[in-house]
Amino acid sequence: MKMRWAYCLMLPLLQAAWAGAQQSASPPMTLPQALDFAHKQNPSLLSAAQHVEAVKAGEITAGLRQNPVLTGSGQMVTLGPDNPNGPDFYTAGVQRLFERGNKRGVRLDLARATTAFTDSQRVDLQRQTDFAIKQAFTRMLFAKDALRVSEDNLAGYRRTVELMQVRLDAGQMSRNDFARIELQLAGFENDTDNARLALQQASTQLQSLMGIERPKTDFDVTGSLETPAPALTLDDLRQKALDTRPDVKAASQQVAVNQAGVRLAYANGTTDPTLEGEFEHSGHANTAGFNLQIPLRVFDRNQGEKERAKYELESSKLALTATRNQAIADVDQSYEAYQTAQAQAARYRDKYLDEAKRVRDNLEFSYRNGQGTLLDYLSALQDYRSVNLQSLTANAQLQLAIHQLSYVTYTEILP
Repeated sequence: MKMRWAYCLMLPLLQAAWAGAQQSASPPMTLPQALDFAHKQNPSLLSAAQHVEAVKAGEITAGLRQNPVLTGSGQMVTLGPDNPNGPDFYTAGVQRLFERGNKRGVRLDLARATTAFTDSQRVDLQRQTDFAIKQAFTRMLFAKDALRVSEDNLAGYRRTVELMQVRLDAGQMSRNDFARIELQLAGFENDTDNARLALQQASTQLQSLMGIERPKTDFDVTGSLETPAPALTLDDLRQKALDTRPDVKAASQQVAVNQAGVRLAYANGTTDPTLEGEFEHSGHANTAGFNLQIPLRVFDRNQGEKERAKYELESSKLALTATRNQAIADVDQSYEAYQTAQAQAARYRDKYLDEAKRVRDNLEFSYRNGQGTLLDYLSALQDYRSVNLQSLTANAQLQLAIHQLSYVTYTEILP
């Protein structure tokens, strides 16, 4: 009775603990969820976003007008207005520099172009981060599948060893033949250990890219390496790269920045007059006047900045051409890699994987029934292990090739 009573008391606590454990376990993440998480948590992306805001604040500074200046002075203030040594004298005035050459407008253009350029750099950083996450996600999917295949192979081979043990005990095979079969078990065990290590490392790498400070051991992803082959044409991919890639946009915006820089250099070469209005009080008299200062730009007409800005503009135009050429080259290389990966994955999927399984099963059946040789069976087993891994690798390479195409064109090719 005491044990039953204690069990009744502990049951709600055990149920609550189990429910808490179930709730704390995170569900597997899909690739879109991993990317969305990284956009909100990756410190490099968050830092880049803050940098854009800091650069954008420069637009406020660029749009500010020149402040007026209040001046004032007094002389002989201890003397009265009728003192023979001279009357007291006070003056007050307001002066302001007036910018010519549309300097404020050009500064605003330059600041806005700089903000757009910086934001494109941020988007390009996000593009690179997304690509790294996609690669890590695919590698983790591959590691999960490789571990599953390794565990299935290990379990299946252990059953084979158990059957051979029965034959050995019955005197139907030699001790040497059994030892050769049992020694193959080490290879399956090593495959499983290596696959488990690769999965742990892939998980840690993916979590780090997502912005998780301390990687979790129960982190998991869900998805498939079976990738549908999208309909792609090289010309469309090239055009998408030129239209959407943020590094191409950044190079184009750098040209806009330098064009504004040229205009600002010429605007800064114009003369800015300073106008001052003043009021004077001397003795019993009050007077008003003005003062105008116009710098004579005889020697310094901002020639150096004008030349520098023109060369910077030409440099950025050439850099834009180089960036566009590189984008086309990236697309061409990635498209070739995609076609090769697609052909390799299709070969394993449509032919070699089923063929290796059929040969393994046939030779295993033959050997168990005394109709085949041990060497043939072990060779077929090794071929099956190798083809399985090569098939998984081909699928992973195809998915990575599609991610590469998405990266070089900055479009989501996979649905």
